[in-house]
Amino acid sequence: MSASGVSAAAIAARLSAAGLPTRVEEHTRFTTVEAEVPEVLSAESWREVLDVVAEADRFGLLATSLNGRTLWAVVRKTVPTTGDVGGPGDQR
Repeated sequence: MSASGVSAAAIAARLSAAGLPTRVEEHTRFTTVEAEVPEVLSAESWREVLDVVAEADRFGLLATSLNGRTLWAVVRKTVPTTGDVGGPGDQR
């Protein structure tokens, strides 16, 4: 699992521990975590949830009358700099 996957899994575990059902998806350049937020969530739980998602590179809340509220977080995968990437001449 990538470093972003490990970070995303840790975020998902903490959100799950706070009582929010979560899902994690690996993408090419980032890993996402989504959590369904119940209609009623205490102020203390909101603070805890915000502390958790603050560890991500980006986060937000999608709220609709049809689908309820979904909290999302994105953890970017590290992209090697040009100096760390081997070209065809580095293959053995």
